[in-house]
Amino acid sequence: MHSDLHALADFVLRHPRLFVLTGAGCSTDSGIPDYRDDNGDWKRPSPVTYQAFMGDELTRRRYWARSMIGFPVMAGARPGAAHLALARLEAAGHVGLLLTQNVDGLHSAAGSRRTIDLHGRIDTVRCMACETRSPRAALQADLMRRNPAWAEFEARIAPDGDADLDGRDFASFEVPACPLCGGVLKPDVVFFGESVPVQRVSDARAALAECDAVLVAGSSLMVYSGYRFVQAAAATGKPVAAVNLGRTRADDLLTLKVQRSVGEALAGLAARLSAAVPGG
Repeated sequence: MHSDLHALADFVLRHPRLFVLTGAGCSTDSGIPDYRDDNGDWKRPSPVTYQAFMGDELTRRRYWARSMIGFPVMAGARPGAAHLALARLEAAGHVGLLLTQNVDGLHSAAGSRRTIDLHGRIDTVRCMACETRSPRAALQADLMRRNPAWAEFEARIAPDGDADLDGRDFASFEVPACPLCGGVLKPDVVFFGESVPVQRVSDARAALAECDAVLVAGSSLMVYSGYRFVQAAAATGKPVAAVNLGRTRADDLLTLKVQRSVGEALAGLAARLSAAVPGG
């Protein structure tokens, strides 16, 4: 009945230094919706692209209106079982690096320290002109002050602090510019169509080279920015295990696949590894 968790624990014990790659499945238990179904297909229209956001003022107004409604869910989210289990694995010495594709900061909140936020953090805002970073919470307060009527709208919460506000006229939604230079403000996250910062990729590749194996947790790997690390591991003969409900892009590269809820599987893994250590 628990043979898959036994196999996963054995995988970790045989490969003591893991490169962990996480995705949206780690955060669904925290109330943050994911993007894809069990087949790896979009559950909803694809997110706004970098080019559309930067090139069209109405698109930016639409983005920030939806974000103003959806951000409180992200801001109020707390680490779930998957985040806490991975922090335990790191504390026990099993994790060389945790590379997350998520932007919610919940791995850090759970206590993981060897982390890279591959796609950035939603709790930070970046000025695209002067590169100043500022807290998203401060912008949220400004958006609410400028657009009090919008705060009354009810909407279905979508992934990454978004919300469905279809059919609204966004032309009246007021978006502040950078208070220092008047530049365009954007969440400090990598949008679709935008490149991941080179240094993050370089640091992650260096960590991967030092690790014994890869553990994928809660990701379909449909986005290339994460999938490429699994490709790189497989190309050098490093084994790859995945915990994910449904198909992944790397199914043919996997040494082991556990199809369970990520929180359930990783909590079970952490408990088994703790029990395997004298005094654990």
